[in-house]
Amino acid sequence: MTTLQPAAQTPQPNADSLLSLPQRTAAPQSWMVRVSDAKYYWYDLAAGIADKPDIRDPIGRYMRRMQFELDATAEQRHLFFAVTRPRVRFDVAGMVQWGFFSLKLTLPLLLGVEQAKDHITVELKVPFAATMKKPSVTLTEHFISLNWGGLVEVFSVHDLLQTYAHTLKLPSKVAYVGQTRDPDGRLGKGRLPAMHKVRAQFGDDYDTLLLVLGTTVEVSCAEGDPADHELNAHPQAADALHAERSDMIEAALIRYFEGSNPRLHGTEERQQRSERVVAVQAANHLVQYTIDLELPEIGYYNHLCSEFVSSARRHLLSCFIADGQAQVAPMPLPAAAKGNKA
Repeated sequence: MTTLQPAAQTPQPNADSLLSLPQRTAAPQSWMVRVSDAKYYWYDLAAGIADKPDIRDPIGRYMRRMQFELDATAEQRHLFFAVTRPRVRFDVAGMVQWGFFSLKLTLPLLLGVEQAKDHITVELKVPFAATMKKPSVTLTEHFISLNWGGLVEVFSVHDLLQTYAHTLKLPSKVAYVGQTRDPDGRLGKGRLPAMHKVRAQFGDDYDTLLLVLGTTVEVSCAEGDPADHELNAHPQAADALHAERSDMIEAALIRYFEGSNPRLHGTEERQQRSERVVAVQAANHLVQYTIDLELPEIGYYNHLCSEFVSSARRHLLSCFIADGQAQVAPMPLPAAAKGNKA
């Protein structure tokens, strides 16, 4: 007697597994990348937080809010720059001076490890909730607190220099390029090894800031942007496309700001990135991508430079993949329209 065995079942992919794969285009693509939003954080403060700040104190609330915002970036695929600037502190032993019949406030500063004396003059604006015409001023080495009666404003020394016009020539130098997405949230907790290396390299002569960037990608393709495809609305597919684009932008910005041999990125990481950009380029039929790096609404910290790049408010980059690397060339900026500021 012969017993018939049931035929082996061929595993069938479920709907979720199909939808999690991005739907591709066969036509060539080119990308236009722009910065949609940007924000600075003083990383040295975040890295130096040992205990939870006291939220009953205005400076404690400032620190706690910064922690929350940095922790939130770990869930997003944002790019970030580690930016170094020459050390600057408020001179708590110096004199705070008010202008006559105005809200012009002159604050004493100490620059560099040699603590050279300087100052900044700012013209304050009365906030809506103020109950006093002129605030009382409290300085610490890192912060200024303005007590207006109805509320207390807190600014770090870098907030102040970023917000108000001044004549200090302190360059913002990009030392490292990375991404914020991290299940362990190490960036906001001050535990990212690469950031430890940046701080060790520059030492006490410099302050280390984080510049977190949001970007938009405009895709030129005869078949349209794959992100607009109905099936790519699935969260996993959308995230996969976002990850690919973020990785390509990151690779180009590393090459531009850190050079062809980025010392703060290990050999294994660089090999993985090389394999990744080749695969992403092939999957997307990506011919070329342009990055327009101009920081919106970032105040007076809007110029960037690096060891390899001169300081500029706007960096326009032409990028493509060759030999397993992002190849990047600066492009001339378009002429400003008449009547517009350059």
